[in-house]
Amino acid sequence: MLDGTSTNGDRGAAASAFEASNAAGPAAPAANADIAPMIAPRIDVAVFADDSSVVRAAHDLRNDRRMRRAKVSVHAGSLAGAVACYKTTRTPDLVIVEAPDRETDLFEGLSRLAEESLQSTQVIVIGRHNDIALYRRLIDFGVGEYLALPLDTVGLLAAISRLYRGRAHQTVGKVHAFFGARGGVGSSTLAHNMAWSLATRHEREVLLIDLDLSFGTSALDFNLTPLTGVADALNDAEKLDEARLERVVARVGDRLSILASPPGADTDTDLSGARLERLIATARMAAQITVLDLPHDWVPWVRDLLVDSDEIVVTAVPDLTNLRNLKMISAFLASRRPNDRLPRLVLNQIGLPKRHEIKPVDFAKAAGCPVDLELSYDGDLFGRAANNGQMLGETGRKVKCAREIDAFAERVINRHDALAAPAKDGGFTRFFRRRR
Repeated sequence: MLDGTSTNGDRGAAASAFEASNAAGPAAPAANADIAPMIAPRIDVAVFADDSSVVRAAHDLRNDRRMRRAKVSVHAGSLAGAVACYKTTRTPDLVIVEAPDRETDLFEGLSRLAEESLQSTQVIVIGRHNDIALYRRLIDFGVGEYLALPLDTVGLLAAISRLYRGRAHQTVGKVHAFFGARGGVGSSTLAHNMAWSLATRHEREVLLIDLDLSFGTSALDFNLTPLTGVADALNDAEKLDEARLERVVARVGDRLSILASPPGADTDTDLSGARLERLIATARMAAQITVLDLPHDWVPWVRDLLVDSDEIVVTAVPDLTNLRNLKMISAFLASRRPNDRLPRLVLNQIGLPKRHEIKPVDFAKAAGCPVDLELSYDGDLFGRAANNGQMLGETGRKVKCAREIDAFAERVINRHDALAAPAKDGGFTRFFRRRR
């Protein structure tokens, strides 16, 4: 547990962010919001509120994918209810309380709550006053975060993310899942070129995991002969850590690691359950960006990985079958990820000769999903790169497709950089140490 001390610069930056986030008035709707807070650790969270928007957000919080490890309970009674509750029971890891209207009542209530709470307990206060002076007083008092009403689920998620990201002492990488609306649309090729671009052009530490155990092409595309791969990592998942993962990956250049799938049509490695979860959790610790090359199988473990990923890239070609499948995939993800943005859509093989295709603008309109990247058909270019074990950017030709993939990668990177605001130190611990 951090001691909660912070520099004036940290508090000033946090205060400026608070002012900016609340200057525009009410928050935007949470659905498909462009956020990427971290997955919460295994914590107990108690919310005490009477305001209907807070109660609704708290109930939705329990169903969000990023809170799957946490246990969230919702209670009536705001700050006074929390004080009364914890006179007779142990406080959880995080208490979220709605503040009373009067400032004197707020600080008196927090003082009483501090007397009944564990030193490790963190506190988030939700109030009606968009007041930077009050915000600074609460942070100095030892509160971890202050949020102004109106509030939605996204606001609560972001606050919890900021609070615990600052206490993790480690970088939590992003997971990008690549999936094809149909087999053969080029999802794996895009995933491999995207991973190479992120590592080579944008200097990120990238781990590419090829999860098509029987027919994966990552080893071929990068001209590798791996002796170990995904199956080895999964079969030893109970002992898997960053050091063990490093021993089974293949290195391509300085920043790209590949966990390939050596050919083997008779593989029976189990890709469901705790072992796959452990692999992804280790990957998050080992790399800034993990690229998942998913097979076109609509099976439970693939769906779970799509739901849990920070970014989803769906590749399609502009025909009717792909449109139908994309609408189904988008509807499923919207229902399971109500607080995340829509998947990124890449239309591939545009202009394939002798094929009746839907115009990209019409395809996007019918799918209800904007097109993030359009790639024209170039069988000669992609064929030569695949046969030579090269990425498009390594062919020595200044090809349009390679530049477009680089630009697409840059847009994703810029979004991550914008969302990765520095976490401020805080927490109730500082206040407890003054009193005890």
